Amino acid sequence: MTENDFVSPAGTGDLREGAVTWKSPSNIALVKYWGKKENQIPANPSISFTLDHCATTTTLGYAKRKEEQSGEYFSFDLLFEGKPKPEFRSKIIKFFERIEKYMPFLKDYHFSIDTSNSFPHSSGIASSASGMSALALCLMSVEKSLNPEMSDEFFNQKASFLARLGSGSACRSVEGEIVVWGTNDCMLKASDLYGIKFSYELHPVFRNYQDTILLVDKGQKQVSSSVGHNLMHGHPFAERRFKQATENLSDLTTVLQAGDQKAFIAIVESEALTLHAMMMTSLPYFILMKPNTLHIINKIWQFRSETKLHLCFTLDAGANVHLLYPENEKNEVLEFVKNELVAYCENGQYICDQIGLGASLMKN
Repeated sequence: MTENDFVSPAGTGDLREGAVTWKSPSNIALVKYWGKKENQIPANPSISFTLDHCATTTTLGYAKRKEEQSGEYFSFDLLFEGKPKPEFRSKIIKFFERIEKYMPFLKDYHFSIDTSNSFPHSSGIASSASGMSALALCLMSVEKSLNPEMSDEFFNQKASFLARLGSGSACRSVEGEIVVWGTNDCMLKASDLYGIKFSYELHPVFRNYQDTILLVDKGQKQVSSSVGHNLMHGHPFAERRFKQATENLSDLTTVLQAGDQKAFIAIVESEALTLHAMMMTSLPYFILMKPNTLHIINKIWQFRSETKLHLCFTLDAGANVHLLYPENEKNEVLEFVKNELVAYCENGQYICDQIGLGASLMKN
């Protein structure tokens, strides 16, 4: 597939007005994407667990504009958690500008966007991933109404393609359980343009894998992910990092099929720490981990050494900690969280989640 394959043909339907609702999950990368080229193309491939409970639900209302109004500007209203959110408008406009080439009907409609998260905003969960993928899916439902012959496979590919243009990691939130984004030698169908489902048989031990998210710091990050990605240009370790990520994805592909939890832990934790090492060695350099992040990591290592259980951690571009572990160890891990780790969470907050199956259409 090329970018031109995603340009919409002229619509055949006479679509006047309606509404559609999609629920789309966040995701947590196991092999991290950090650094990008033009047009949201990743500098290295990544692989992620799709989450289940941490999701964005978006309702998109649409109404055909009068002919003399269409074609001039993007027309939309936006509600977040039931209230206007003016600071989100610029991001939506930028998204629409990026995707207009592929959805030329955008200026023909007035859109009402009503979106909400199942998790606290600024909680360190990738709300841009779930939010942009939910909006992309809603827009794809509009396009499918205009072009009913569209296949489900193309629908998902294009939704992921569009979501990527809003937020890179959003392309990994359309499907589940495990999604790969970025060309690589392990999965020949993988693409830089959109995410694809993991194409091998997943070992049973990784099914229903758990993700408990410890909310260490719910404040605004001092350095955004977009700025962090750009700092990989000219980074002294960038090329070696991109090569490492590709090697780790190859190794993890084997691990996920074989059920090798020890190797899984080694790759996932190394990836998390390498991500933050790139931040600490960029110019300008910055640190997103907090003291309590490090306390939690050391507690995890001690717990794993003492119990021989398979608990490990990963981090996104922030201070919060994702605890990953098999479902059959859930009771012991949650006891550990309550007894040892909750003290390091802001207001004692954490979220229990697990691998999910991807986005779902709620109403059309």
